[in-house]
Amino acid sequence: MTLTLPTPASPLKIGTRGSPLALAQAHETRARLMAAFDLVEDAFEICVIQTSGDNRQLIDADRPLKEIGNKGLFTKEIEEALLSGGIDIAVHSMKDMPTVQPEGLILDCYLPREDVRDAFVSLKYAGIADLPKGATVGTSSLRRRAQLLNTRPDLNVVEFRGNVQTRLKKLGNDVADATFLAMAGLNRLGLDVPKHAIEVDDLLPAVAQGAIGIERRQDDTRAQTMLDAIHNTQTGQRLAAERAFLMTLDGSCETPIGALAVLNGEQIHLRSEILRPDGSEKMCEEGIAPISEGAELGRALGERLLAAAPKDFFDWRN
Repeated sequence: MTLTLPTPASPLKIGTRGSPLALAQAHETRARLMAAFDLVEDAFEICVIQTSGDNRQLIDADRPLKEIGNKGLFTKEIEEALLSGGIDIAVHSMKDMPTVQPEGLILDCYLPREDVRDAFVSLKYAGIADLPKGATVGTSSLRRRAQLLNTRPDLNVVEFRGNVQTRLKKLGNDVADATFLAMAGLNRLGLDVPKHAIEVDDLLPAVAQGAIGIERRQDDTRAQTMLDAIHNTQTGQRLAAERAFLMTLDGSCETPIGALAVLNGEQIHLRSEILRPDGSEKMCEEGIAPISEGAELGRALGERLLAAAPKDFFDWRN
């Protein structure tokens, strides 16, 4: 079958959120497709789609995500445009993605993974250990909140939403003394901010943190062929394990879960943890398996934690 490549007259439409980071990820996707098929920039059209999670009033009010929805907040409108044919592919931050896609859509292309670590960001302090008792830390992540309170229950943790620029502005306005951002986002934006990378041994990252995923219609063979050319196998192998773990626990934005898969030769090592939202308890599991059995490993670790957790541990997700 002859592959009909996009042209300036009939461009491939790339759907994305409108934040600076989302646009940077869409531009990276475009650049990789341009290089893979020797295409000009005008052969692609980047289509900005506002999602429910991008509502300016909700961001400014620092409304918790659990009050207004779940991970679908950042994908629903984009996936509707993909299903309707308004766009051809959709670029996502994988840590925002539900583990199940709508019928007719598939997510099987991942770009090389960036730095998976969280960054401690503050205009006043160098790291978590430097925060005085009672200091205010802002985060919209239930995982980061729970992890922080697990080690520093003396801190005051408040809701803190918005993109990188919005959060830095809030720090400047003394809404909080510190916050957390993903190192991957800061690197992709090329931002020089007062940050300190937190090692994964100290703060296990979110499932799929640092990874970009590209979604397409399941029956779109042209998109499939083009995306196959830029797919990073290693990222896919790592995410297969992490997302299988998340799916087993039915994870959402209301779920304090961390997980990280690392490849070592022909094997994959998966570390995972679940926490109570108030940080009062943390449970961990890890394991090693052949790379081909990464998803099975993720499911096994999730099932172990479900079996070992106290009966009331998951009351908060009901």
